[in-house]
Amino acid sequence: MKQSVTMILSAALLFAAGCSASSNASAGASASDINAKSEGVMTYAEYEAAALDSPVTVETYVQGKTSWWENKGTLYTQDGDGAYFIYDMQVSQDDYNKLVEGTKIKVKGYKSEWSGEVEIIDAEYEIEPGSYIAQPKDVTDLLGKDELIRHQNQKVSFKGMTVEAAGKDDSGNDVPFLYNWDGSGQRGNDVYFNVSKDGRTYTFLVRSYLTNEDTEVYKAAENLKIGDKVDLEGFLYWYEGVNPHITSIHPAS
Repeated sequence: MKQSVTMILSAALLFAAGCSASSNASAGASASDINAKSEGVMTYAEYEAAALDSPVTVETYVQGKTSWWENKGTLYTQDGDGAYFIYDMQVSQDDYNKLVEGTKIKVKGYKSEWSGEVEIIDAEYEIEPGSYIAQPKDVTDLLGKDELIRHQNQKVSFKGMTVEAAGKDDSGNDVPFLYNWDGSGQRGNDVYFNVSKDGRTYTFLVRSYLTNEDTEVYKAAENLKIGDKVDLEGFLYWYEGVNPHITSIHPAS
């Protein structure tokens, strides 16, 4: 009897562990195989340690993508350990349309850096079986800390941020957002806005190539008011410091 109870408890624990693993992975990929790599493919740790300008080969999952243009697309991708920003990859429009959120790809290219943003350039790719959609990691408490950069390009969230003035209008009044970083743009360009936490202010943006003026997040950025408390999600892009590309804006919960 005792043996039977032990077996039942063991089975229950295994089932619970399996459910926990599945909750962190999308259909088609378990927690154990999200980071499994085929022969010749780097782990994220190996990619992270690779020298700039060196050849790299990774397997990763599409989490977002910019507009397709002249047979090129820029991808935000991630596995269970880290993220890979793939810049201006040559891709046909048919294949670009197949690269929906969660799609697994094998990418060969060169590790590069631009103004602090680590990326893969001159990339070639193969679409592979498998699917994984990452959940945003709350990095609010890492703002202003060196550790934040370790999450570069990942899906992240920021909680309870306060909207600050982004600049001034022609009458000298404070405004909550700007089209382009200096206010030189118009609707359809990137939307820049400032948010603060614990007395420090950061510049975030809604990237129009990623989420254009017809998206909910773009419209939400245009409706920000100075003093609003907001929760944000996006990709932890880097440009001379933290410069997230925001994909979701909601009133702070």
